[in-house]
Amino acid sequence: MNIFAFGFGNLGGPDLFIILLIVLVLFGAKKLPELARSLGQSMNEFRKAREEFDKELHQAGQDVKSSVQNTQPLQSGQQAPPAQSQPPTQPPTPTQPS
Repeated sequence: MNIFAFGFGNLGGPDLFIILLIVLVLFGAKKLPELARSLGQSMNEFRKAREEFDKELHQAGQDVKSSVQNTQPLQSGQQAPPAQSQPPTQPPTPTQPS
C-alpha cells in the first residue's frame, strides 16, 4: 500500500516513535491493549464488509452478463421463437346504479 496516497509523506522510524510516545501519554499504558483490540476488530469488520460488497458487485456483473448473453440478436437465417400470446384485456365497463 502506498503511504503517499494517505498524504502522510515520508514517515520514518523517529516520526513513528514520537507518534507512539504521544499516544502512550494521551491514553496510558492500560488503555493501549484495549485500543489495539478495538482497532483490530474494526479493521476486521471493514474487511468483511468490503469482501461482501465485492462479492455482491461480482454477482451483479455475472447476472448482467448472463442476461446479455440470453438476449443476443438473431443471426440471418434464424427464426424468432414464437411469442406467447395473451388475450387482450378490455377496460371494465362502467355500471350505473339501479
